[in-house]
Amino acid sequence: MTRRKFLGTTLAGGATLIAGGSNIILAANSPAVTEPGTNSVFRLGGDLPVNRLGFGAMRITGEGIWGWPADRGSALKVLRRAVELGVDLIDTADAYGPETSELLIAEALHPYPKDLVIATKGGLTRPGPGQWVPNGRPEYLTQCVEKSLKRLRLEQIDLYQLHRIDPKVPMEESLGALKKMQEAGKIRHVGLSEVSLEEIDRARKVVAIVSVQNQYNVDNRRWEKTLTYCEKEGLGFLPWSPIGGNRGLKDNALKAAAKDYHASVIQLALAWLLHRSPVMLPIPGTSSVTHLEENMAAAKLKLTAEDWRRVDALAS
Repeated sequence: MTRRKFLGTTLAGGATLIAGGSNIILAANSPAVTEPGTNSVFRLGGDLPVNRLGFGAMRITGEGIWGWPADRGSALKVLRRAVELGVDLIDTADAYGPETSELLIAEALHPYPKDLVIATKGGLTRPGPGQWVPNGRPEYLTQCVEKSLKRLRLEQIDLYQLHRIDPKVPMEESLGALKKMQEAGKIRHVGLSEVSLEEIDRARKVVAIVSVQNQYNVDNRRWEKTLTYCEKEGLGFLPWSPIGGNRGLKDNALKAAAKDYHASVIQLALAWLLHRSPVMLPIPGTSSVTHLEENMAAAKLKLTAEDWRRVDALAS
């Protein structure tokens, strides 16, 4: 039986446990385990092993993350090439397009490789290009899950993330809806996006949380404390904008070091993220096969302990 066919009956059957006296709901599976090195494996929720360098599927949509890409064939090639290069974690969201990113993933890759983990998100609406509005109403999130399942041609979503906490809706109500979908076998694991330590703690009192997706890169470490929390608790940390997004990385001190190691600044920045923490799961995105191949080569960058000390000092 493949893990995709295994619907996690223990999860659906309430096999979560309460940490002694804390009321925090933990995943029933064993803690996340990582293997050393930059090109290593992380176990989401303790039971979904993924290569730590994944792919973010936001950029395969049209300009402004709106509509279909100008070159649909190229977008499909990027997705297929990502899997060929060893990507087994693809992150997307119903808001990307909206909907087009999920549809392209299914068009390019279904039927999926048995060990491919697709993580999607819901809870952000798109009234128009450049507009992102939270909607955490339980009935809306329930519909989001159902529609993502249909677009992705899945029976169960491996990782479903609350894209943003809606300030107009109690977090407990939003996550309660996702918990019900998990109990129904339609979601395997639940994650969060752009959240504080306090919000993670609140969320874990409602449903088991296995990952956090916050903005983080060598130039932007606003969520450093959240990363430390994830390390302590064994939660995956998916840094969105790992190479700076549209603006790219600033002209930082890594430029000279990258040249010394025969790598690009982007490759060294990605390798630094993988080195920075064993729970780090970078998901760089692109609409270019060339850029994809450059990004993925970062996992093969081999530096000595002395080299990493130098890079760490420069990054700091």
